Amino acid sequence: MQIFSKDKTYGFMKLSPVTLAISIILLLGSFTLMFTKGLNYGIDFSGGTLIQVQYDKPIALDTIREAISKSELFKDATVTHFGSSEEVVIRFLSSTASLEANLESSITQTLKDTGSFEIRRVDMVGPKVGDELRIKGLTALLISIGAILIYIAYRFEWRFAVSSVLALTHDIIIVIGAIILFNIDVNLDILAALLTILGYSLNDTIIIFDRVRESTHEAKEYNLNEVIDYSVSRTLSRTTLTSLTTLFVVATLFFFGGEIIKGFSFTLLVGIIIGTYSSIFIASPLLSRFGFNIRTYREKEIAKQKRKLEKEKLRAQFEKGIV
Repeated sequence: MQIFSKDKTYGFMKLSPVTLAISIILLLGSFTLMFTKGLNYGIDFSGGTLIQVQYDKPIALDTIREAISKSELFKDATVTHFGSSEEVVIRFLSSTASLEANLESSITQTLKDTGSFEIRRVDMVGPKVGDELRIKGLTALLISIGAILIYIAYRFEWRFAVSSVLALTHDIIIVIGAIILFNIDVNLDILAALLTILGYSLNDTIIIFDRVRESTHEAKEYNLNEVIDYSVSRTLSRTTLTSLTTLFVVATLFFFGGEIIKGFSFTLLVGIIIGTYSSIFIASPLLSRFGFNIRTYREKEIAKQKRKLEKEKLRAQFEKGIV
């Protein structure tokens, strides 16, 4: 299915100064949020206890706060609504080591005068486990980026690798900025979403880069900007269709999937938009700015093919007993 004409080449590279300026603004905004506001870690990474309570009618947060302030166990807890005014989440830093044997009984006794309710969920993570999960999550993210760098450098050329990794890093930083801006708790679900974004954005970038590599062999001239415009234009329908269909599914999860996966779906929603944008407007312009030269690349490819043919010739002679 073709949304855009196969015969038309769009001038994406002419827009690169504008798109790079937009990206710099978004990156600066994200860094500002990181250093001023910081990430809001969920109990997966910070440790503590989360209790989700469902009431049969809307409940005021002040009513819950007043009730739990009378208990020594819950007095330092924070209370927020969870998706609706009938549902609340109670969080506090105490972990399993300092809690009573039956936490549900304790919270039920504490909230007995606030109305009719049901305990929907109780999650407890110790501080040591939270630190370990946070370190392992960051390690997984860094290892993924390093592996991507090595893979693309091997398959293409180091300029392709650096451009793609910088584009992926650009995506992750901006998504993290959005997470901080909208006060989303960073937990294992968010980490899974960030790793998914890496794979999704990389897939788009690889397809465009593969087309750029093919076009360098077909191009009659050595103008890289024209080759990039041609390559992106040829893959534009595929990129648009893939992004729109994925975006539709993730948007459905975000609006109708419930509060429990809202952070995960929001992260994917922002990541798909930013990842598609960076594949078209960031990765390829970076390739140009790093000084990729079509003539030099062709000469290297020709030399590589000659070495390959010589090796095959020597192997054939060896097998025939000539060498």
